[in-house]
Amino acid sequence: MTGLLVVDDEEGVRRSLKKVLEGDGYTVSLAEDGNQAIGIVRENPYQIETVISDYKMPGIDGLETLIEIGKINPEVTRIMLTGYATMESAIESVNAGIDGFITKPFSNIELKAKVREYTLRKRLKQFVSEQVFSEMSKGEAHIRSRKRKATVLFSDIRSFTELSESLSVEEICEMLNVYYFSPLDAIICRHNGTLDKHIGDSIMGVFGAPLTFEDDAIRAVTCSIEMMDEINRINSDIPETGRKISIGIGISTGEVMAGIFGSSRKKEYTVMGSTVNVASRLEKLARARQILVCGDTYSEVRDIIRAEDMGPVMLKGMDRKIDIYNVVGLKEKTP
Repeated sequence: MTGLLVVDDEEGVRRSLKKVLEGDGYTVSLAEDGNQAIGIVRENPYQIETVISDYKMPGIDGLETLIEIGKINPEVTRIMLTGYATMESAIESVNAGIDGFITKPFSNIELKAKVREYTLRKRLKQFVSEQVFSEMSKGEAHIRSRKRKATVLFSDIRSFTELSESLSVEEICEMLNVYYFSPLDAIICRHNGTLDKHIGDSIMGVFGAPLTFEDDAIRAVTCSIEMMDEINRINSDIPETGRKISIGIGISTGEVMAGIFGSSRKKEYTVMGSTVNVASRLEKLARARQILVCGDTYSEVRDIIRAEDMGPVMLKGMDRKIDIYNVVGLKEKTP
């Protein structure tokens, strides 16, 4: 995908950028204002890889334009182009998740280099979670292997084999990427969890590594409830019964070994240990639309959730029974 959209109210700027960037291999589309740009991306949500927008434009400005485009497709690399580079606008753009800034005037060499840099950085964040990427930028000491307490979440689609046999390859890819991975990954990130990896149709999220908070378990469980709610919302928009998604979730809290593991050919930041194994086993045990948590997790969230005691259960590979609770929902807040 090499689609690039230039948004600027000055025709000369649009034509100039188009000529330069087409020479760098991009397929360039042009928009003269924010509304037109949003319409182009909405009609071609997965053909546009990068959007470069002027900051000052009639109607909605560049920041509003890029924010709306990010809602349509979060994977789009969004770059602000401005001759009004102020600290205030820069901070506002960074807080909104804009991927980069190019300040007028600029040379063609600088433009092409910046577009490549911001696009590469955006793609790297898809292979390395945002939290890990941020900690790595502070220095290796921040992600050095160590034992720490964390809460691990696993989500998996129930009856995925049967579901996939009734769909084409294209339909399976759309279902996984658009209706499962993208929305649920976003929920994990909104709760300050680390999106660890996808394993087949499973999602692994970690709360407590590399960033640790006092409410890691609470954020993991509230995240899981929101994930269930989101799947229910998505299913309500899918008319065909055979395309609806059901998931099970398992959550465990305890000590993990966190750090970078792998070989010279491939490394990844992840967590290991019995806590991870328990979360994985609980996810496999969970039925459709069920969230199972271990006793250690329940003890930290019991004040905010309603849950059913499932009793101690012997899980595969464990040397002792694990207390299990089925999360029913959040407790109503007292006025």
